Amino acid sequence: MAFKDIEDLPIHWKDHEDIAMKLYERFGDDFTEGKIYRIRFTELIEWVLEIPTFAGAREDCTEAHLEQIQAKWVYEWRDNQ
Repeated sequence: MAFKDIEDLPIHWKDHEDIAMKLYERFGDDFTEGKIYRIRFTELIEWVLEIPTFAGAREDCTEAHLEQIQAKWVYEWRDNQ
């Protein structure tokens, strides 16, 4: 399978930083650090599953993945301030 560029590569649950970057691209500064940490995991799962290149399955999601995604999203938000 050929990919046009790096943006086309599939993303999985373990790709926390890639997911966080996609979430920051989608929401920008709508979510501050405090708001990111208050997002319900049920919402976060849905947002991750909506990423066009996301190839993971809902049943493979763990609380640890979601916590790491939130932390990486905060780092991404901080880097852009």
